[in-house]
Amino acid sequence: MRIVVAAVIEREDRRLLIGQRRRDDSSPLKWEFPGGKVREGEAAEAALARELREELGVTLTKCVEIGRVRHQYAAASEEELEIQFYAAALAEGEARPLCFEQIAWVLPKELGEYDFLAANRELIANLATGRIKPGELVERSQVL
Repeated sequence: MRIVVAAVIEREDRRLLIGQRRRDDSSPLKWEFPGGKVREGEAAEAALARELREELGVTLTKCVEIGRVRHQYAAASEEELEIQFYAAALAEGEARPLCFEQIAWVLPKELGEYDFLAANRELIANLATGRIKPGELVERSQVL
């Protein structure tokens, strides 16, 4: 099973950062939370920090796990994924779409208007209804 980490980043105005996969990527133009695969021997938090630098040019300052989901995409060749979602805080600086078609800052209630990867559905429902408030959770967590 492959481990994947994803960041749910909330600004002070409650908007969440989402990214749209590139046209030539697997699941083209689907939306997701930034993150990626954990490398062999790499801690999940270190992988999240690395992925955010690579994908958005930003620095992770702290994070707290908010959920996990196991998912198998339709292609039989793909192994099962365990996706670990983290509420995350960033150092000052502007996120840039280095590995995305585009990025957007959206309110939790607007998440349903975007075509997300299937593995994100439960988390999106919890964010949209306010059951999970990433900004509050990360505020109470420890600095990396």
